[in-house]
Amino acid sequence: MKRISVSLLIVCGLFLYASSQEIQPIQLPAPQTEIGKPLMQALKLRQSTRSFDSKPLPLQELSNLLWAANGINRPESNKRTAPSAMNLQETDIYVVLAQGIYIYEPKKNSLLPIAAGDFRDATGGQSFVKDAPLNLVYVVDEARMTRGSEEDKKFYGTVDVGFIAQNVYLYCASQGLGAVVRGSIDRVKLTSTLKLKSTQRVILAQTVGYPKEK
Repeated sequence: MKRISVSLLIVCGLFLYASSQEIQPIQLPAPQTEIGKPLMQALKLRQSTRSFDSKPLPLQELSNLLWAANGINRPESNKRTAPSAMNLQETDIYVVLAQGIYIYEPKKNSLLPIAAGDFRDATGGQSFVKDAPLNLVYVVDEARMTRGSEEDKKFYGTVDVGFIAQNVYLYCASQGLGAVVRGSIDRVKLTSTLKLKSTQRVILAQTVGYPKEK
């Protein structure tokens, strides 16, 4: 009887531990579309930052940023702030925060959980990625690219990610945030970390946060 009680306590403890490791979906607040510097000023201020404060971004800022990146700006047609070849919308944004990995869901303006834990250092070899509050990973799903040759899919998928990354740059310049796009990443490791399918390809990563004061 005593052994059964001990075993039961161990099982309960493991269950509670597993539950504590789960992360829930995050409903983002509606994006604020009337804020920010004029476009020409944002272009003037656009630059890459490689020194970040660890302070997390508020949910409102995260919502604004992701909407600017590739959110829905024409609800009647579900078209986005960034163009995509033949409107195939093949790019997903994986959001890597200190508490876990999520995928951005534009239609519901929410973050869907992928994995609990701090995986920021898996998004690149640069020293700042593990301390910055946010790393975005841009993933193309070629299963959605139902037209074109294999060469076309690789070309257009990569170009479309570039549009999204520039949207992020301009939003950050407009709002006083720092950002840097990164191609030096371990794509094999990230494919496993993000639990990607065989049709999905990691293209680029982008780090975002408050610039560290000198």
